Amino acid sequence: MKSSPSLAILLACSFAFIIVQLDVTIVNVALPEIGRELQAGVSQLQWVVDAYTLGFAVFLLSAGAMGDRFGSRSVFLGGFALFTLASLACAMAPDALSLNLARAAQGIGAALLVPSSLSILNAVYAQDRAMLAKAIAWWTAAGGVSIAAGPVLGGLLMSAFGWRSIFWVNIPICVLGFWLTLRVVPALRHSGPARSFDLPGQVLAVIALTAFIGAVIEVHALGLTHPAVLAALLVAVAAGVLFIRVEQRSAGPMLPLQLFRLTGFTPAVLFGVFVNFAYYGVIFVLSFYLQKVRGFSVLHAGLIFLPLTGTFLFANITSGWLQARVGSRLPMIIGGLIGGSGYALLGIFGISESASFWAMLPGLALIPAGMGLAVPAMTTSILASVSKQQAGTASAVLNTARQVGGAMGVAVYGALVATPTTAAILAGIEAAMAVSTALLLGGALLAYLTIFNQGEKLCHS
Repeated sequence: MKSSPSLAILLACSFAFIIVQLDVTIVNVALPEIGRELQAGVSQLQWVVDAYTLGFAVFLLSAGAMGDRFGSRSVFLGGFALFTLASLACAMAPDALSLNLARAAQGIGAALLVPSSLSILNAVYAQDRAMLAKAIAWWTAAGGVSIAAGPVLGGLLMSAFGWRSIFWVNIPICVLGFWLTLRVVPALRHSGPARSFDLPGQVLAVIALTAFIGAVIEVHALGLTHPAVLAALLVAVAAGVLFIRVEQRSAGPMLPLQLFRLTGFTPAVLFGVFVNFAYYGVIFVLSFYLQKVRGFSVLHAGLIFLPLTGTFLFANITSGWLQARVGSRLPMIIGGLIGGSGYALLGIFGISESASFWAMLPGLALIPAGMGLAVPAMTTSILASVSKQQAGTASAVLNTARQVGGAMGVAVYGALVATPTTAAILAGIEAAMAVSTALLLGGALLAYLTIFNQGEKLCHS
């Protein structure tokens, strides 16, 4: 990067994304042990994953607006503080309900961290879009490595200290990130007029997203026609319609709807939904497959995910280099094709009662390679399409959509493997791989058809 201060700021922002992404996957290998100790079923274990995703998703829009309103640095520090306290509560949880409530609080802390960290980077590199693309690539690389390393680290910690240790490990990382932010990140406020907080919009967004994701998660356990599921879906639709009407009429909307008319914005958001739906869902079901079908130990299962780490890092760095030369469109197309190929290979050759690690390896390597190319480009495409003053809101929209996609992936794919027989689990995972392949290839096609190349803007602005 260009200078020591900007490097330190990038490091502080990366600490935030490391901890946010780590807690997406580190719990997956711990689910069977958590279930045994806390006497939780598959549905409750889905909530261990999705309570975090739910808290993350429903407060991202509010967090983006808060950053634009009160300053990214203040919101960023608040996110570190809340994540620390919530991790402490997770580590000490006496039962499944307490754990899931603490996981939801972790998700809210994550929501405060992600859009504010991107807003900080966007402000630091506002005058050099090529450097912004590289910074986002390194930021994404930090998160990509941590999300891939989560199952490995979780396996190591659980083997030595038990499942509660996967939450204790968050605390020193958060403290270090908080201290570094205080030292190097300046107070950042946009120079435009102050925005109203749009409280009706905040409340309606939280209600709509909570009801929708909750219905998706519970539809397998209760059935689509269960009164609770139907009621949640009706609440989600009603709150969503009211939210759009409020935002259309608000003088200072939390979500400026004109963002969706910007070139490349909506396609990039949809691409993000596809990526997270596939990846979060597949990581969830693979953990069950490795431990329940193959009978691997938690450490062995975690180590099998290790190939995910190296290709994430290399592909993220390559994406930043490539974007600086050709823009965001081509990395998204190539990334979608590579990721889709990885899911296809894993589904065809890597899923059986006796598949070897070497049969799984090509798919496990190609999936993060594709994501590593595509996700930084997708993020840069979003930030390049909006003004600096809207960076927090725009990144919040992207990440809200991605978290909703991730929660849906865990819920849908979790339903596919909920029947506790080997044949049913294998069939469910093969179906999940086929759906994931189609989603990533569809994302590549979407990028090809609709997302304009922003290479000239990135290289010369």
